[in-house]
Amino acid sequence: MRVVSKILRKKLTQLTEKAALTDEETLEEVLDCLTQHISIDTQGAFDQRDLFQILVRAASNQDSIENTAKILKEVPCSNDIRYHLNKINNFELNDTYNYSLNY
Repeated sequence: MRVVSKILRKKLTQLTEKAALTDEETLEEVLDCLTQHISIDTQGAFDQRDLFQILVRAASNQDSIENTAKILKEVPCSNDIRYHLNKINNFELNDTYNYSLNY
């Protein structure tokens, strides 16, 4: 019985020591999913992945787009972000979200 207990304890220790997804890995997975399923035409020095990164970071930190854009380096200003967001057709986006959820 002690041998089994010792083996189980060792296995549990190994499992708890193994790291889960880090914040950065989780962000990358979310960005990959968003860019695969949602298309937003952008122009200039940034792409839709940059746009999604700002939006996801702002949402996950319960922060504003403006402040998140200030904190991150080499990203568009908040006015540029809002410009691109205003181009999105809500009906089209809703269909895309529904498709992504069922994928």
